[in-house]
Amino acid sequence: KSYRYRSGLIQHQLHHAGELPHKCGECRKSFRCISELVQHQRVHTGERPFECGWCERSFRCSSTLIQHQVIHTG
Repeated sequence: KSYRYRSGLIQHQLHHAGELPHKCGECRKSFRCISELVQHQRVHTGERPFECGWCERSFRCSSTLIQHQVIHTG
């Protein structure tokens, strides 16, 4: 497999090595990549930056918002 950026290769290698180098300072849960840690930290902060344009609900991650929006768009 090839990667455009070295960071992609490193994340790929960490995935297969089972390493979890990014630790949450609140609960010490560990993650493979920084983006997973950032998303997890929203559990502690209560941040919900992804808002639905059809209703007043908001979500911690964009993928959950996309899944939710199906109820509005069919």
